[in-house]
Amino acid sequence: MKIGMIGLGKLGMPVALAMSLKGHDVMGYDVDSRKMQKTRFPHQEVGPNGEPSINLLLRDSNLRFGSLAEVVHHAEIIFVAVQTPHQPRYEGVTPLPPERRDFDYQHLVEAVRSVAQAIEAVDEDKVVIVISTVLPGTTRREILPRINHRVKLCYNPFFIAMGTTIRDFLNPEFVLFGVRDDEAAAKAEEFYRTLHDRPFYRTSIENAELIKVAYNTFISMKISFANTLMEICHKVPGCDVDQVTGALSLATTRLLGPQYMRGGMGDGGGCHPRDNIALSWLAQNLGLSYDWFENVMLCRERQTEWLADLIEEHHQRRGYPHRTVGIYGRAFKAGTNLTVGSPATLLANILLERGFEAQMYDPYVDEGPCPFNRKGVYFVATNHPDFARESWPFVAGSVVLDPWRYIAPRADIEVIPVGIGPDRIPVSPVFTLDGKTPAFASG
Repeated sequence: MKIGMIGLGKLGMPVALAMSLKGHDVMGYDVDSRKMQKTRFPHQEVGPNGEPSINLLLRDSNLRFGSLAEVVHHAEIIFVAVQTPHQPRYEGVTPLPPERRDFDYQHLVEAVRSVAQAIEAVDEDKVVIVISTVLPGTTRREILPRINHRVKLCYNPFFIAMGTTIRDFLNPEFVLFGVRDDEAAAKAEEFYRTLHDRPFYRTSIENAELIKVAYNTFISMKISFANTLMEICHKVPGCDVDQVTGALSLATTRLLGPQYMRGGMGDGGGCHPRDNIALSWLAQNLGLSYDWFENVMLCRERQTEWLADLIEEHHQRRGYPHRTVGIYGRAFKAGTNLTVGSPATLLANILLERGFEAQMYDPYVDEGPCPFNRKGVYFVATNHPDFARESWPFVAGSVVLDPWRYIAPRADIEVIPVGIGPDRIPVSPVFTLDGKTPAFASG
């Protein structure tokens, strides 16, 4: 397949080489003409088979270079690998500054604009795939206004590590692909089938933007947690951080698998909240550099307060004269009658503090039928399967907030799926190269 690569830096050049090594006709372009050469790659990068350098592979490859117009004319698919830098003070090399800033998108915007103009001159539809890291909403805000109808734009960030770019690109966990055009996505899938057999995950561009940065920051979260354990082990006699993390690494179902990876209510039960609060005491008692556990609990609490905000917002929107909110569920998780540590109870207490009368009902806890009979705002706090049944007696004319996104739309109530943003661009269903869709367990 004829491929174009716009941007030949520490990401673009190794990826272009990897595509070339797989037999594709790759032509690259960079605004810095010094990068358009095959004699030496300035960054340390191992080859796909462990070669200590990619210089020989680059020199002997069929990778070619050309002007922007030549690359656009040549390519069926054009990848844009242009930097979106931060200033040094926002890259983690200095203490965290008091203010925050987005990435700098001027290079990416200019590159996409130039590519779009070149495509318009060719007067032919082209698939353009941006692989640069951006925050969610950036493509809609910064990129889409700068392109024309000939540009079939997609967003396809990679999960690679500098130094092993080629190996990671050719052996990914999955391909993340943000879609605006199904034909463009099909063309990209056809291309990726020539590289590997890994899952091809279709989603909206906004989802893909968020998944990319969420993936990176999830790693940061794991590292900071492991380092917190290291500090505890250093201060508690008999502890060894490698043995502690070694045991946790064996938990490949709950800790390192898909369980719990789902938006909903905070965790509960007789273990999680109490353990975090107890470890917060230990962190303060040991004088840890940072109380990681306190912030886990504060995050849980603030997120529950945000859900209370949503309830109050919809109550005001509908103009109900009463201050009553119905909460479906008392149990801390689906299928149980245990209420210890339940986030549903936390939500009810927050609403009570705000002057609401929070009425609760749980078919696994309470005897008798559901007593709710007043039109108003209701919240599904526990994802019991009972509530998702068409026969469940929601009060007609009410608003039902569903943080689990499992209640089907109904004619008699307004279902608000919490966690699905407004004004979404429709995309095709998620699929993978092996025809299977991934499953996400709630834990």
